[in-house]
Amino acid sequence: MGFYIAIFAAIWIVSLGAWWMMSNAFRSAEVDKMKSRLMGAPAGKKKKRGSKKGPALLEADQTTGQVVMRMLKRFRYQERAQVLIEQAGLKWKPARLAHACLALFLLGFVLAWFGLPTAYQGMAILPGLIFATLPVVHLTRLRKKRLHKFEELFPDSLEFVSRSMRAGHAFSVSLEMIHREFQEPLASEFRRTFEEHNLGLPLDTALLGMSRRVPSMDVHFFVSAVLLQRKTGGNLAEILDKLAGLIRERFKLRGKIRAISAHGRMTGMALTCIPLAVALIMFYVNSEYVQFFFTDTTGQIMAGAAVGFQILGYLIIKKIVTIEV
Repeated sequence: MGFYIAIFAAIWIVSLGAWWMMSNAFRSAEVDKMKSRLMGAPAGKKKKRGSKKGPALLEADQTTGQVVMRMLKRFRYQERAQVLIEQAGLKWKPARLAHACLALFLLGFVLAWFGLPTAYQGMAILPGLIFATLPVVHLTRLRKKRLHKFEELFPDSLEFVSRSMRAGHAFSVSLEMIHREFQEPLASEFRRTFEEHNLGLPLDTALLGMSRRVPSMDVHFFVSAVLLQRKTGGNLAEILDKLAGLIRERFKLRGKIRAISAHGRMTGMALTCIPLAVALIMFYVNSEYVQFFFTDTTGQIMAGAAVGFQILGYLIIKKIVTIEV
């Protein structure tokens, strides 16, 4: 089976290279001319070394994974991956994430196939699946870290907008000033919102776009308050001050709850890791005893049921100790 996986990997790499070469070879001259104009290059002239580009109206799309994207289109992969990548603050393409997962799956499968004994080579797919989830886990960690940093800076930014509005600035101008006064990721999100509004997008739509990019309840409160004030009127500066105070109190309460529920989270991790550690120890100490769970049908059913109940127990404990504020 490892031989077939290696053949599949080779075919996959050759197909990507062939697709890239064919897409460049059969590109229309009129499309090239149109793209060169939109990218700021002068029409009818070859690009010289060291020549400066004009202002680009269109960003070049270097995606080479059209075949993969067509295969995953029915699962709405591109939309979900694009949202995850934007929330993580990276400039990846959805096809790049798909190729990274597939490449790591092949790498994990090949390493496990040649590293495990012959009797356990059929289990090589499990390390492959674990390796395949590493890019998604990386993006999820970056997304969580970025969101936490955003929430820490968000109350200060609301007070900054409130003070700038009391000083006589417009609300949209206050949003533009945030990216010069605050750090990332808050600065880039507000700058993008201001630029979208400055280029003609209604402020309501730009704010709703920011609330989709930043999945935080605090941002939803902010957007709802601004939209409601624009429809009904009122003192927006005072509303933002009170909202900043409310967010700070929620942040403090969330920290207290995490400190109180830390024991439950540690218990859940310990109860999940102990059976795995015992299984690994038994695998090296008494491998003949463990082979029953891989070679015998009853043992396979028992192992599958044990893994399922273990995952179910971890999810239940996580649900108990996760308290939304």
